[in-house]
Amino acid sequence: MADKTSFTKDEWALLLRSPMNAGMAITAAEPSGLFGLLKESFAGGTALAQAATDPNANPLVKAVVADFQTSDGRAAAHDGLKAELGKSTPAEIKTKTIASLHEVTALLAAKAPDDAAAFKGWLRQISQKTAEAASEGGGWFGGGVQVSDAEKATLGEISSALGI
Repeated sequence: MADKTSFTKDEWALLLRSPMNAGMAITAAEPSGLFGLLKESFAGGTALAQAATDPNANPLVKAVVADFQTSDGRAAAHDGLKAELGKSTPAEIKTKTIASLHEVTALLAAKAPDDAAAFKGWLRQISQKTAEAASEGGGWFGGGVQVSDAEKATLGEISSALGI
């Protein structure tokens, strides 16, 4: 099983950013206002927390989550996201985050083939939960759809990027 020592510093930072990239691709596909953004962000955080406490979680997933819980891990992810996505439009964010997920797929195939399926499945689950977190196209009092057509299309792009 792969762990942090199996990767270079830059490769590990890519893995640390990947859960956020999986959620941000969905959020950027159909920005849903302040409350929607908060709900979608919370969905990604919840997925990290669940993986941390799940005794059956893949060891590489657990290693990424454990490192993300440290100040150094959070700083590496934050700095990488800022460099990767800073001053980008939502459309650019979507494109860049999906490209990053392609990189994660290639990295896992090369350095962690035994962990690849579980890790990619976890990232896909994060995107699905993010898509389902807030209704799209509604008003203050509800309405809209749970997962918009743009989000459905982005989920397909994410699955393709992850090779699922």
